[in-house]
Amino acid sequence: MTPPGGLSIGDVAKATGLGVHALRFFEREELFLRPIPRTAGGQRAFDAVDVQWLLLCNRLRGSGMPIATLKAFAQLVRSGPGNERERLALLESHEKAVRDKINQLTESLEIIHGKVTTYREHVEKGTATGIWSPALPVETPHAARETLAQQLP
Repeated sequence: MTPPGGLSIGDVAKATGLGVHALRFFEREELFLRPIPRTAGGQRAFDAVDVQWLLLCNRLRGSGMPIATLKAFAQLVRSGPGNERERLALLESHEKAVRDKINQLTESLEIIHGKVTTYREHVEKGTATGIWSPALPVETPHAARETLAQQLP
């Protein structure tokens, strides 16, 4: 429940992990779903709904959504009913981008894990010395260097 007078910017910063400057940036860039009201003393008075929105924004940003896309999404939500298909399309596009990134990371992780396994085996056997020696002799012809580079573990 939001206290009378609303949540202070410091309270919201603690609740969301965003800094005060980031919250002011969000306000300037119209990333909130409503104008943030001010107290009689001129301080911002946030509500629990603002915190929930910011937590969603954190997830979207953390998953790679650009600020411009987040701004477009906020504008659609602020506009109210009638643009749900546009919101869905935006979220589906972002979901696809995140899934593609996860697939790329999974492929990279598999390669890295293979290298870790190989190095671990060699370290445990005491045969790690020289398993990868990136310095090639200067006299090695260019084509031979490329072939050797492709074969390196």
